[in-house]
Amino acid sequence: MRSLLLSLGALSVFSLSAATPAQLLEARQDVTNIVYVTDANTFCMIMPKNPHTNIGDSEQPGGTKTYCSPNGRYSSQQGQLPPDFWSNVAFKTGNGRNGGRYAQLTGCIRPEKLSRLNPSDAGGQYDSSGGAGGRGNPQGSVCLGYNHYVELVEPAGPRACIKCCDDPADCPTNKDTQGCPAVISGNYFNCG
Repeated sequence: MRSLLLSLGALSVFSLSAATPAQLLEARQDVTNIVYVTDANTFCMIMPKNPHTNIGDSEQPGGTKTYCSPNGRYSSQQGQLPPDFWSNVAFKTGNGRNGGRYAQLTGCIRPEKLSRLNPSDAGGQYDSSGGAGGRGNPQGSVCLGYNHYVELVEPAGPRACIKCCDDPADCPTNKDTQGCPAVISGNYFNCG
């Protein structure tokens, strides 16, 4: 019996040592604090947790929650965006200025379709590397498969953008008041 327990213990240690740090993080990450972008129909974004909340007011512990596209939701703990949340959306993937991978969505939204949003709100930014001590806003949030992300939701725009990237230079967090086009270049379809 003792040798069986030792063998199982060794197998567990081997399994953990074979996993990458990112896999270990993703395995224990709260599903309500994760974003990702696979394509224009499969994604998750951070949104205010409470109804009719300005983005800036949601930027406090417990004020946000992951909301996913109908195709992207993989847990009942996540909110679901309406299928017509985007009125126009562009998906783009590639390599950034230093060769790191990225995936992004840019475009126009219908804020009145999601009760969490206040349609007259000028918006704000969520990210994985900004906030207090560089721990993200919301704190500890991540983008699956990437090292960083930046997301802006501008209901009064009405536009939104999200970019997941390997290189922090491709996901700047220091332009949060400049709006989506300044943070993530892409197609915004003349929203408004």
